[in-house]
Amino acid sequence: MEIPEIEKIPLWVHAIKIATDPLNHLDTLGKDYGDIFTINFGSTPVVFVSNPQAIKQIFTNTKEIKSPGELNQEMALITGNQGLLQLDGSRHKHRRKLIMPAFHGVKMQAQGQRICHLTEKVMGQHLVGKTFITYPTVEDITLQVSMEVVLGLREGERYEQLKQLLPAILKYMRSPIMQITSAFPSLQQDLGRWSPWGYLMYLRQEIFQLLYAEVQERRTQADFSRTDILSELIFARDEAGESMTDEEIRDLLLSPLFAAQDATAVAITWLLYWVHRLPAVRERLLGELDSLGDSPDPMSIIQLPYLNAVCNEALRIYPTQLFTFPRRVESPTELMGYELSPKTLLMGCIYLTHQREDLYSQPKQFQPERFLERQYSPYEFLAFGGGTRGCIGAGLAVFEMKLVLATILSRYQLALVKKKPEQPKFEGLMCYPASGVKMAIRKRDNIKSVNLKTLFASA
Repeated sequence: MEIPEIEKIPLWVHAIKIATDPLNHLDTLGKDYGDIFTINFGSTPVVFVSNPQAIKQIFTNTKEIKSPGELNQEMALITGNQGLLQLDGSRHKHRRKLIMPAFHGVKMQAQGQRICHLTEKVMGQHLVGKTFITYPTVEDITLQVSMEVVLGLREGERYEQLKQLLPAILKYMRSPIMQITSAFPSLQQDLGRWSPWGYLMYLRQEIFQLLYAEVQERRTQADFSRTDILSELIFARDEAGESMTDEEIRDLLLSPLFAAQDATAVAITWLLYWVHRLPAVRERLLGELDSLGDSPDPMSIIQLPYLNAVCNEALRIYPTQLFTFPRRVESPTELMGYELSPKTLLMGCIYLTHQREDLYSQPKQFQPERFLERQYSPYEFLAFGGGTRGCIGAGLAVFEMKLVLATILSRYQLALVKKKPEQPKFEGLMCYPASGVKMAIRKRDNIKSVNLKTLFASA
Protein backbone atom coordinates (compact mmCIF):
# COMPACT_ATOMS: atom_id res chain seq x y z
CA MET A 1 0.00 0.00 0.00
CA GLU A 2 1.40 3.38 -1.03
CA ILE A 3 1.53 6.37 1.27
CA PRO A 4 -0.86 9.19 0.28
CA GLU A 5 0.98 11.58 -2.02
CA ILE A 6 0.25 15.27 -2.23
CA GLU A 7 -1.06 16.36 -5.59
CA LYS A 8 1.48 17.42 -8.16
CA ILE A 9 1.95 20.94 -6.85
CA PRO A 10 5.27 22.58 -7.81
CA LEU A 11 7.78 22.57 -4.98
CA TRP A 12 8.19 26.33 -5.19
CA VAL A 13 4.47 26.68 -4.35
CA HIS A 14 5.00 24.62 -1.18
CA ALA A 15 8.06 26.74 -0.36
CA ILE A 16 6.11 29.98 -0.72
CA LYS A 17 3.23 28.69 1.39
CA ILE A 18 5.58 27.49 4.12
CA ALA A 19 7.36 30.85 4.11
CA THR A 20 4.26 33.07 4.04
CA ASP A 21 1.56 31.07 5.83
CA PRO A 22 3.20 27.98 7.33
CA LEU A 23 0.69 26.87 9.93
CA ASN A 24 -2.42 27.24 7.76
CA HIS A 25 -0.63 25.37 4.98
CA LEU A 26 0.26 22.52 7.33
CA ASP A 27 -3.29 22.51 8.74
CA THR A 28 -4.62 22.08 5.22
CA LEU A 29 -2.20 19.25 4.45
CA GLY A 30 -3.08 17.48 7.70
CA LYS A 31 -6.80 17.84 7.06
CA ASP A 32 -6.57 16.63 3.46
CA TYR A 33 -4.04 13.82 3.88
CA GLY A 34 -4.18 12.75 7.53
CA ASP A 35 -1.39 11.37 9.73
CA ILE A 36 1.06 10.55 6.97
CA PHE A 37 1.72 11.90 3.48
CA THR A 38 4.50 12.18 0.92
CA ILE A 39 6.01 15.12 -0.92
CA ASN A 40 8.41 14.27 -3.71
CA PHE A 41 11.40 16.61 -3.74
CA GLY A 42 12.75 15.77 -7.17
CA SER A 43 13.42 12.05 -7.15
CA THR A 44 13.49 11.83 -3.35
CA PRO A 45 10.23 11.07 -1.55
CA VAL A 46 9.89 12.74 1.87
CA VAL A 47 7.29 11.23 4.20
CA PHE A 48 5.79 13.58 6.81
CA VAL A 49 4.32 11.95 9.90
CA SER A 50 2.23 13.33 12.77
CA ASN A 51 1.00 10.09 14.36
CA PRO A 52 2.62 9.61 17.83
CA GLN A 53 3.06 5.85 17.45
CA ALA A 54 4.71 6.32 14.07
CA ILE A 55 6.98 9.03 15.51
CA LYS A 56 7.93 6.65 18.31
CA GLN A 57 8.90 4.05 15.74
CA ILE A 58 10.95 6.58 13.79
CA PHE A 59 12.82 7.68 16.92
CA THR A 60 13.42 4.20 18.35
CA ASN A 61 13.91 1.95 15.31
CA THR A 62 17.55 2.90 14.87
CA LYS A 63 18.40 -0.29 12.99
CA GLU A 64 16.24 0.25 9.90
CA ILE A 65 15.72 4.00 10.25
CA LYS A 66 18.87 6.10 10.64
CA SER A 67 19.53 9.78 11.25
CA PRO A 68 22.80 10.30 9.34
CA GLY A 69 24.61 13.57 9.71
CA GLU A 70 24.87 13.98 5.95
CA LEU A 71 21.16 14.87 5.92
CA ASN A 72 22.03 17.96 7.98
CA GLN A 73 24.97 18.97 5.81
CA GLU A 74 23.38 22.26 4.78
CA MET A 75 23.60 23.35 8.43
CA ALA A 76 27.39 22.93 8.29
CA LEU A 77 27.51 26.40 6.78
CA ILE A 78 27.21 27.86 10.26
CA THR A 79 27.78 24.82 12.51
CA GLY A 80 30.96 23.46 10.93
CA ASN A 81 31.67 20.06 9.40
CA GLN A 82 32.32 18.37 12.75
CA GLY A 83 29.40 19.71 14.77
CA LEU A 84 26.86 17.54 16.55
CA LEU A 85 24.40 17.73 13.66
CA GLN A 86 26.95 16.38 11.21
CA LEU A 87 28.40 13.53 13.32
CA ASP A 88 27.16 9.94 13.30
CA GLY A 89 27.28 6.80 15.37
CA SER A 90 29.70 6.48 18.28
CA ARG A 91 31.33 9.86 17.56
CA HIS A 92 27.97 11.64 17.77
CA LYS A 93 26.98 9.74 20.92
CA HIS A 94 30.33 10.44 22.59
CA ARG A 95 30.39 14.16 21.78
CA ARG A 96 26.78 14.59 22.84
CA LYS A 97 27.59 12.91 26.15
CA LEU A 98 30.42 15.39 26.71
CA ILE A 99 28.21 18.44 26.13
CA MET A 100 24.96 17.31 27.77
CA PRO A 101 25.92 17.88 31.46
CA ALA A 102 26.30 21.64 30.90
CA PHE A 103 22.60 21.87 30.07
CA HIS A 104 21.35 19.85 33.03
CA GLY A 105 21.65 19.38 36.78
CA VAL A 106 23.95 21.30 39.09
CA LYS A 107 25.80 23.14 36.33
CA MET A 108 22.60 24.57 34.93
CA GLN A 109 21.24 25.40 38.39
CA ALA A 110 24.28 27.59 38.95
CA GLN A 111 23.08 29.76 36.05
CA GLY A 112 19.73 30.51 37.71
CA GLN A 113 20.71 33.65 39.54
CA ARG A 114 22.65 34.89 36.53
CA ILE A 115 19.62 34.51 34.24
CA CYS A 116 17.46 36.55 36.62
CA HIS A 117 20.15 39.22 36.89
CA LEU A 118 20.63 39.47 33.12
CA THR A 119 16.88 39.72 32.57
CA GLU A 120 16.63 42.63 34.99
CA LYS A 121 19.68 44.31 33.47
CA VAL A 122 18.44 44.08 29.86
CA MET A 123 14.83 44.99 30.66
CA GLY A 124 16.05 47.95 32.69
CA GLN A 125 17.31 49.56 29.48
CA HIS A 126 13.73 50.20 28.30
CA LEU A 127 11.88 53.35 29.33
CA VAL A 128 8.35 53.36 30.71
CA GLY A 129 5.82 53.96 27.95
CA LYS A 130 8.26 53.33 25.12
CA THR A 131 7.58 50.60 22.59
CA PHE A 132 10.20 47.89 22.13
CA ILE A 133 10.48 44.68 20.12
CA THR A 134 10.48 41.68 22.43
CA TYR A 135 12.50 39.24 20.32
CA PRO A 136 15.83 41.17 20.12
CA THR A 137 15.46 42.10 23.80
CA VAL A 138 15.08 38.45 24.81
CA GLU A 139 17.79 37.42 22.35
CA ASP A 140 20.19 39.74 24.18
CA ILE A 141 19.49 37.79 27.39
CA THR A 142 19.75 34.32 25.86
CA LEU A 143 22.88 35.28 23.91
CA GLN A 144 24.69 36.32 27.07
CA VAL A 145 23.57 33.15 28.86
CA SER A 146 24.64 30.93 25.96
CA MET A 147 28.07 32.56 25.79
CA GLU A 148 28.57 31.91 29.50
CA VAL A 149 27.33 28.32 29.43
CA VAL A 150 29.08 27.34 26.19
CA LEU A 151 32.20 29.54 26.18
CA GLY A 152 32.52 30.76 29.75
CA LEU A 153 32.70 34.36 28.51
CA ARG A 154 31.24 37.41 30.27
CA GLU A 155 33.45 40.23 29.09
CA GLY A 156 36.42 41.22 26.97
CA GLU A 157 37.06 42.21 23.35
CA ARG A 158 36.38 38.75 21.95
CA TYR A 159 33.15 38.56 23.95
CA GLU A 160 31.97 41.90 22.56
CA GLN A 161 32.80 40.88 19.00
CA LEU A 162 30.91 37.60 19.26
CA LYS A 163 28.01 39.36 20.93
CA GLN A 164 27.64 41.43 17.77
CA LEU A 165 28.40 38.75 15.19
CA LEU A 166 26.28 35.82 16.45
CA PRO A 167 22.91 37.61 16.22
CA ALA A 168 24.08 39.42 13.07
CA ILE A 169 24.58 36.22 11.07
CA LEU A 170 21.21 34.83 12.19
CA LYS A 171 19.47 38.06 11.25
CA TYR A 172 21.21 38.15 7.89
CA MET A 173 20.27 34.55 7.11
CA ARG A 174 16.61 35.47 7.72
CA SER A 175 16.80 38.51 5.41
CA PRO A 176 14.86 38.49 2.11
CA ILE A 177 18.05 38.68 0.06
CA MET A 178 19.44 35.56 1.71
CA GLN A 179 16.14 33.72 1.41
CA ILE A 180 16.34 34.29 -2.34
CA THR A 181 20.04 33.43 -2.48
CA SER A 182 19.51 30.19 -0.56
CA ALA A 183 16.80 29.11 -2.99
CA PHE A 184 19.03 29.49 -6.06
CA PRO A 185 22.45 27.76 -5.89
CA SER A 186 23.69 29.80 -8.84
CA LEU A 187 23.59 32.91 -6.64
CA GLN A 188 25.75 31.32 -3.95
CA GLN A 189 29.03 32.80 -5.11
CA ASP A 190 31.51 34.66 -2.96
CA LEU A 191 32.10 37.86 -4.92
CA GLY A 192 33.45 39.74 -1.96
CA ARG A 193 32.03 41.21 1.20
CA TRP A 194 29.57 43.42 -0.69
CA SER A 195 27.87 40.51 -2.46
CA PRO A 196 25.02 38.68 -0.63
CA TRP A 197 26.76 35.31 -0.37
CA GLY A 198 30.13 36.93 0.15
CA TYR A 199 28.87 38.87 3.16
CA LEU A 200 27.50 35.67 4.70
CA MET A 201 30.89 34.02 4.19
CA TYR A 202 32.53 37.05 5.80
CA LEU A 203 30.35 36.80 8.92
CA ARG A 204 30.93 33.07 9.10
CA GLN A 205 34.69 33.43 8.81
CA GLU A 206 34.79 36.13 11.50
CA ILE A 207 32.86 33.91 13.95
CA PHE A 208 34.94 30.83 13.13
CA GLN A 209 38.20 32.72 13.61
CA LEU A 210 37.13 34.20 16.96
CA LEU A 211 36.04 30.82 18.30
CA TYR A 212 39.20 29.15 17.01
CA ALA A 213 41.32 31.78 18.74
CA GLU A 214 39.39 31.30 22.00
CA VAL A 215 39.92 27.53 21.84
CA GLN A 216 43.67 27.98 21.30
CA GLU A 217 44.02 30.52 24.09
CA ARG A 218 42.05 28.49 26.60
CA ARG A 219 44.02 25.35 25.84
CA THR A 220 47.19 27.11 26.97
CA GLN A 221 45.55 28.25 30.23
CA ALA A 222 44.59 24.74 31.40
CA ASP A 223 42.11 25.95 34.04
CA PHE A 224 40.44 22.85 35.55
CA SER A 225 38.12 24.95 37.74
CA ARG A 226 36.01 26.20 34.83
CA THR A 227 32.73 24.42 34.07
CA ASP A 228 31.73 25.77 30.66
CA ILE A 229 31.40 23.48 27.64
CA LEU A 230 34.59 24.78 26.01
CA SER A 231 36.65 23.88 29.10
CA GLU A 232 35.07 20.43 29.26
CA LEU A 233 35.92 19.76 25.62
CA ILE A 234 39.52 20.94 25.94
CA PHE A 235 40.24 18.40 28.68
CA ALA A 236 38.06 15.63 27.24
CA ARG A 237 39.28 12.64 25.28
CA ASP A 238 37.65 11.23 22.17
CA GLU A 239 36.53 7.61 21.82
CA ALA A 240 40.12 6.63 20.98
CA GLY A 241 41.48 8.33 24.11
CA GLU A 242 43.03 11.23 22.21
CA SER A 243 42.57 14.98 22.69
CA MET A 244 40.31 16.63 20.14
CA THR A 245 41.75 19.12 17.67
CA ASP A 246 41.07 22.84 17.96
CA GLU A 247 38.91 22.65 14.83
CA GLU A 248 36.83 19.78 16.24
CA ILE A 249 36.21 21.70 19.46
CA ARG A 250 35.31 24.87 17.58
CA ASP A 251 32.70 23.05 15.49
CA LEU A 252 31.23 21.32 18.55
CA LEU A 253 30.68 24.74 20.16
CA LEU A 254 28.65 26.15 17.29
CA SER A 255 25.43 24.10 17.46
CA PRO A 256 24.83 24.55 21.22
CA LEU A 257 25.87 28.19 20.98
CA PHE A 258 23.29 29.01 18.31
CA ALA A 259 20.59 26.74 19.79
CA ALA A 260 20.92 28.22 23.27
CA GLN A 261 20.66 31.71 21.79
CA ASP A 262 18.16 31.60 18.93
CA ALA A 263 15.71 28.78 19.66
CA THR A 264 15.45 29.82 23.30
CA ALA A 265 14.84 33.47 22.39
CA VAL A 266 12.04 32.44 20.02
CA ALA A 267 10.41 30.26 22.69
CA ILE A 268 10.55 32.99 25.34
CA THR A 269 9.16 35.58 22.93
CA TRP A 270 6.12 33.41 22.17
CA LEU A 271 5.72 32.77 25.89
CA LEU A 272 5.64 36.50 26.71
CA TYR A 273 3.16 37.06 23.90
CA TRP A 274 0.66 34.50 25.19
CA VAL A 275 0.94 35.49 28.85
CA HIS A 276 0.26 39.15 28.05
CA ARG A 277 -2.46 38.39 25.54
CA LEU A 278 -4.41 36.41 28.14
CA PRO A 279 -4.80 38.38 31.43
CA ALA A 280 -6.24 35.38 33.29
CA VAL A 281 -3.05 33.42 32.61
CA ARG A 282 -0.91 36.30 33.83
CA GLU A 283 -2.91 36.71 37.03
CA ARG A 284 -2.78 33.02 37.84
CA LEU A 285 0.99 33.01 37.31
CA LEU A 286 1.41 36.01 39.62
CA GLY A 287 -0.65 34.23 42.25
CA GLU A 288 1.54 31.14 41.98
CA LEU A 289 4.69 33.25 42.28
CA ASP A 290 3.23 34.97 45.36
CA SER A 291 2.89 31.57 47.02
CA LEU A 292 6.68 31.27 47.19
CA GLY A 293 7.04 34.21 49.57
CA ASP A 294 9.40 37.16 49.38
CA SER A 295 12.73 35.55 48.50
CA PRO A 296 12.32 32.41 46.41
CA ASP A 297 15.37 30.80 44.92
CA PRO A 298 15.45 29.95 41.20
CA MET A 299 15.05 26.24 41.81
CA SER A 300 11.78 26.87 43.66
CA ILE A 301 10.53 28.99 40.78
CA ILE A 302 11.20 26.39 38.08
CA GLN A 303 9.24 23.75 40.01
CA LEU A 304 5.97 25.71 39.95
CA PRO A 305 3.37 23.51 38.20
CA TYR A 306 1.31 26.20 36.47
CA LEU A 307 4.44 28.00 35.27
CA ASN A 308 5.61 24.71 33.79
CA ALA A 309 2.22 24.19 32.13
CA VAL A 310 2.26 27.68 30.60
CA CYS A 311 5.74 27.11 29.14
CA ASN A 312 4.71 23.76 27.69
CA GLU A 313 1.56 25.22 26.15
CA ALA A 314 3.57 28.01 24.51
CA LEU A 315 5.88 25.39 23.04
CA ARG A 316 2.94 23.26 21.95
CA ILE A 317 0.87 25.83 20.11
CA TYR A 318 3.80 27.45 18.27
CA PRO A 319 6.78 25.08 18.52
CA THR A 320 10.03 26.82 17.67
CA GLN A 321 10.75 24.13 15.07
CA LEU A 322 7.90 22.76 12.96
CA PHE A 323 9.63 19.52 11.96
CA THR A 324 12.07 17.03 13.41
CA PHE A 325 15.46 16.55 11.80
CA PRO A 326 15.18 14.10 8.89
CA ARG A 327 15.67 10.35 9.10
CA ARG A 328 16.38 7.91 6.29
CA VAL A 329 15.08 4.39 5.73
CA GLU A 330 18.07 2.07 5.33
CA SER A 331 16.26 -1.24 4.76
CA PRO A 332 12.63 -2.12 3.90
CA THR A 333 10.37 -1.46 6.87
CA GLU A 334 6.71 -0.98 7.69
CA LEU A 335 5.25 2.22 9.14
CA MET A 336 1.54 2.57 9.90
CA GLY A 337 0.79 -0.31 7.54
CA TYR A 338 2.80 1.20 4.70
CA GLU A 339 5.90 -0.39 3.19
CA LEU A 340 8.83 2.02 3.10
CA SER A 341 11.63 1.45 0.65
CA PRO A 342 15.30 2.29 1.30
CA LYS A 343 16.40 5.93 0.82
CA THR A 344 12.94 7.22 1.76
CA LEU A 345 13.29 10.26 4.02
CA LEU A 346 11.10 10.65 7.10
CA MET A 347 10.27 13.82 9.03
CA GLY A 348 8.07 14.12 12.09
CA CYS A 349 5.73 17.10 11.79
CA ILE A 350 5.89 18.55 15.29
CA TYR A 351 3.27 21.19 14.59
CA LEU A 352 0.62 18.77 13.30
CA THR A 353 1.25 16.38 16.21
CA HIS A 354 0.66 19.27 18.61
CA GLN A 355 -2.56 20.10 16.78
CA ARG A 356 -4.15 16.65 17.06
CA GLU A 357 -7.62 16.95 18.58
CA ASP A 358 -7.41 13.42 19.98
CA LEU A 359 -4.51 14.65 22.13
CA TYR A 360 -5.28 18.33 22.63
CA SER A 361 -8.92 19.39 22.68
CA GLN A 362 -9.45 22.79 21.04
CA PRO A 363 -5.83 22.80 19.86
CA LYS A 364 -5.98 26.39 18.56
CA GLN A 365 -6.77 27.66 22.06
CA PHE A 366 -4.02 28.49 24.56
CA GLN A 367 -4.99 26.28 27.51
CA PRO A 368 -2.12 25.57 29.93
CA GLU A 369 -4.44 23.53 32.15
CA ARG A 370 -4.19 20.61 29.71
CA PHE A 371 -0.63 20.00 30.98
CA LEU A 372 -1.88 19.86 34.57
CA GLU A 373 -4.56 17.33 33.69
CA ARG A 374 -2.46 14.94 31.61
CA GLN A 375 1.13 13.85 31.18
CA TYR A 376 2.07 13.56 27.52
CA SER A 377 4.60 11.11 26.10
CA PRO A 378 7.73 12.38 24.28
CA TYR A 379 6.03 11.31 21.04
CA GLU A 380 2.90 13.38 21.73
CA PHE A 381 4.65 16.51 22.98
CA LEU A 382 7.98 16.97 21.22
CA ALA A 383 8.69 20.69 21.03
CA PHE A 384 12.44 20.08 20.74
CA GLY A 385 12.37 17.01 18.52
CA GLY A 386 13.48 13.69 19.93
CA GLY A 387 15.56 10.56 19.65
CA THR A 388 19.25 10.86 18.94
CA ARG A 389 18.71 14.23 17.22
CA GLY A 390 16.69 15.88 19.98
CA CYS A 391 17.77 19.43 20.83
CA ILE A 392 20.62 19.23 23.30
CA GLY A 393 19.71 22.60 24.82
CA ALA A 394 16.05 21.78 25.55
CA GLY A 395 16.55 21.69 29.32
CA LEU A 396 18.29 25.07 29.36
CA ALA A 397 15.60 26.57 27.13
CA VAL A 398 12.76 25.65 29.51
CA PHE A 399 14.89 26.69 32.49
CA GLU A 400 15.39 30.13 30.94
CA MET A 401 11.75 30.45 29.90
CA LYS A 402 10.62 30.04 33.48
CA LEU A 403 13.15 32.36 35.09
CA VAL A 404 12.94 35.12 32.48
CA LEU A 405 9.14 35.14 32.69
CA ALA A 406 9.12 35.09 36.51
CA THR A 407 11.57 38.00 36.62
CA ILE A 408 9.62 40.11 34.14
CA LEU A 409 6.22 39.46 35.71
CA SER A 410 7.61 40.34 39.12
CA ARG A 411 9.23 43.60 38.07
CA TYR A 412 7.24 45.06 35.19
CA GLN A 413 3.76 45.63 33.87
CA LEU A 414 3.94 45.06 30.14
CA ALA A 415 1.29 45.43 27.46
CA LEU A 416 1.08 44.24 23.88
CA VAL A 417 1.05 47.11 21.41
CA LYS A 418 -0.82 45.26 18.66
CA LYS A 419 -4.37 44.10 19.29
CA LYS A 420 -4.29 41.72 16.34
CA PRO A 421 -2.95 38.20 16.94
CA GLU A 422 0.75 37.73 16.31
CA GLN A 423 1.43 35.81 13.12
CA PRO A 424 4.06 33.07 12.86
CA LYS A 425 6.77 33.23 10.22
CA PHE A 426 8.81 30.18 9.26
CA GLU A 427 12.47 30.82 8.40
CA GLY A 428 15.10 28.13 8.21
CA LEU A 429 14.23 25.70 11.01
CA MET A 430 12.47 28.21 13.25
CA CYS A 431 8.92 29.50 13.62
CA TYR A 432 9.38 33.17 14.54
CA PRO A 433 6.77 35.76 15.57
CA ALA A 434 6.47 37.86 12.41
CA SER A 435 6.64 41.27 14.13
CA GLY A 436 8.96 40.18 16.93
CA VAL A 437 6.08 40.99 19.38
CA LYS A 438 5.83 44.73 20.04
CA MET A 439 5.34 45.63 23.70
CA ALA A 440 5.51 48.62 26.02
CA ILE A 441 6.33 48.95 29.71
CA ARG A 442 3.37 50.57 31.49
CA LYS A 443 5.25 50.92 34.74
CA ARG A 444 7.91 49.35 36.86
CA ASP A 445 6.48 47.66 39.92
CA ASN A 446 7.98 47.64 43.34
CA ILE A 447 9.07 44.10 44.10
CA LYS A 448 5.86 42.42 45.19
CA SER A 449 5.38 38.97 43.81
CA VAL A 450 9.03 37.89 43.86
CA ASN A 451 11.78 39.67 45.78
CA LEU A 452 14.76 39.26 43.47
CA LYS A 453 17.22 41.38 45.43
CA THR A 454 18.62 38.26 47.06
CA LEU A 455 19.08 36.68 43.63
CA PHE A 456 20.89 39.67 42.16
CA ALA A 457 23.17 40.17 45.14
CA SER A 458 25.29 37.13 44.34
CA ALA A 459 24.97 37.13 40.56
